[in-house]
Amino acid sequence: MELGIGMFGDLSFDPQTGKPREAGLKLREILEQIKLADEVGLDVFGLGEHHRPDYAVSAPEIVLAAAASITKKIKLMSTVTVLSSAEPVKVYQDFSTIDLISNGRAEIGVGRGSFIESFPLFGYNLSDYDRLFEEKLDLLLNINNNEVVNWEGKLRAPLRDQMVLPRATNNGKLPIWIAVGGTPQSVLRAAVLGLPLVVAIIGGMPKQFQPLIEFYKQEYIKNGHDVSKIQIGIHSHSFVSDNEASIDQYYYNYAAQMDRVGASRGWAPYGREQYDGGRSKEGALFMGEAAQVTDKILYMHELFGITRFIGHMDVGDPSHKEMMKAIELFGTKVAPEVRKVL
Repeated sequence: MELGIGMFGDLSFDPQTGKPREAGLKLREILEQIKLADEVGLDVFGLGEHHRPDYAVSAPEIVLAAAASITKKIKLMSTVTVLSSAEPVKVYQDFSTIDLISNGRAEIGVGRGSFIESFPLFGYNLSDYDRLFEEKLDLLLNINNNEVVNWEGKLRAPLRDQMVLPRATNNGKLPIWIAVGGTPQSVLRAAVLGLPLVVAIIGGMPKQFQPLIEFYKQEYIKNGHDVSKIQIGIHSHSFVSDNEASIDQYYYNYAAQMDRVGASRGWAPYGREQYDGGRSKEGALFMGEAAQVTDKILYMHELFGITRFIGHMDVGDPSHKEMMKAIELFGTKVAPEVRKVL
């Protein structure tokens, strides 16, 4: 099983001014954190796209390109690229460029978008939400498989004998993951296409996702794909510390960000009981000392047979010092124990 770190570039807000902290500083910190993740032997780093004042990263491909030049082994992927409001030709070109800079370490995670700010920002109609993703995914896969592209859809101009360059290292093909939040239709699409699946499990009990992941496995096999090549990942909120007081204190960062997101979605205020419940064995939060997080990841492997776990670690913008320590512990304590058992 591959183990990695994910981030969105969360920005905390100054309680006096009500303004988020400086995005440039956050981006420089993220690059230091990715470099450390590589140094401690983690397998993958994922960075997500958002267009809100509480996130520093609107263009993950730019940050990943910078990271490609300061890392040696770690895979670099988007978690996720909102493909519905992106241009597939440019997405491929951006990630094939990262792939060439990194000597074959780039991957793309694509999703329909849980946050919808990118749709009006880039001039797309939300009424086309599903059709946009379906059509753009078809085009991206066509580009991934063919240097010279011939393609036609309904929501974009056709391509006729167009070369898409540069080509990625593996005969032009980049790993493309489908990221889902629990919609059966999205899971079915990934299975039919034989694409790797990553499921965001950020609330409730992970066990509730078992039928969905079993559905993916069944449909993957049913559609004639090689079961030995099946890849399933989960992406969950995580934080590792060797200090219980630090884990307890992290609640305030976490709750503040959950409430900022929840305010636009009609969620009730986030409470301590949710945090404590999420940290239990059956909950969806991978937050605790190294041994606790290790046990929980192994439990996920037992439940789902996952091949990748990405711990999403910067919710609420914990300090750079705390993040560096959490990544160090994940790489030097959690990862070796998980690998030893598996």
